[in-house]
Amino acid sequence: MKDKVVIIGPAYPLRGGLATFDHRLAGEFIREGDETSIFSFSLQYPGFLFPGKTQYSNEDTPKGAPIFSKINSINPFNWLKVGRELRKMRPGLIVVRYWLPFMGPALGTILRLVRKNKYTRIVAITDNVLPHEKRPGDRAFSRYFLKSCDAFVTMSEEVMNDLKQFEPLKPARQILHPLYDNFGTALPKADARAYLKLDPVKPIVLFFGFIRKYKGLDILLEAMADPRIRNAGIQLLIAGEFYEDEKKYKELIDRLKIRESLIMHTHFISDSEVRYFLCAVDVVIQPYRNATQSGVTPLAYNFQKPMIVTNVGGLAKLVPDGKCGLVSSPEPTALADSILRFYELGENFFIPHLRAEKLKYSWENLIKTIKELANDVQK
Repeated sequence: MKDKVVIIGPAYPLRGGLATFDHRLAGEFIREGDETSIFSFSLQYPGFLFPGKTQYSNEDTPKGAPIFSKINSINPFNWLKVGRELRKMRPGLIVVRYWLPFMGPALGTILRLVRKNKYTRIVAITDNVLPHEKRPGDRAFSRYFLKSCDAFVTMSEEVMNDLKQFEPLKPARQILHPLYDNFGTALPKADARAYLKLDPVKPIVLFFGFIRKYKGLDILLEAMADPRIRNAGIQLLIAGEFYEDEKKYKELIDRLKIRESLIMHTHFISDSEVRYFLCAVDVVIQPYRNATQSGVTPLAYNFQKPMIVTNVGGLAKLVPDGKCGLVSSPEPTALADSILRFYELGENFFIPHLRAEKLKYSWENLIKTIKELANDVQK
């Protein structure tokens, strides 16, 4: 049955993985024949709360679903206005993204107003229920938001467990994060390296994404100082913007004397350049201290890049050890061991397993799951 669908979450001109996901999700609903739009933010974060350089994309407007930048995350009067507008629209389905408790008051208030039409079904994609970096009010804000939803999708067991602390009875399903398949086709490694002006033959590993403490880049830098890594001539490509003070990383790099082993692209990686970074390297490393799921994993699967991940949160379950990559403890010597083990096996060893595993990461399955949950909701 075709439906009127509204996605609530970040979208262009906002940038980042959430916006990219929402554009792709809207495209899949449209492909299924649903009338789809996105309600995004006129103000997502106040400037003093945003850790990066800019919240906005410099790329062209994406094609597909219309985007309405209407939600102000800190203005209660705006929440009332948007909630009333959506209530009158009477979409059959709202799919709302929830990734940070800071958004709980705004989204929870909007959805409470929508629910008054006793028609719209609300399914939340809960990327996180409790954040990696704890703050006062996290539990109260999440509880307020979750009470406003009818059903939930999670993409890791850890988030499902957090969710069940708050909403043990409402319908919830866990699925795999779909592939990020909207960054263009894969390139030959030689072409990607030429574009990025990288050495055509040296072994290169990749850290990709925003740089925050929980992602463990400092652990990986320590691993790069291992004499075995130095002697092998392995280089680390760091691609992503600092979302915390970069001074401590620079000091660590100088103390370890590893600057010559690093290739620094510590700026926001635009959607049009993502494929060059993934295709240029031999392996993607996620040295996280803690994690739920990671958007880097389906990105690596899309470009059929092996991964080295730490055995925290849900990462190890997403990367079968010795097949799609290697699993390490979040400790420098163990990471260095895994990097060396990867090069012993060779990149081609992992490719058949990656091809088979990536088939599980489908957008069709996400849409099917959302609609099944929505159909189970009684209004």
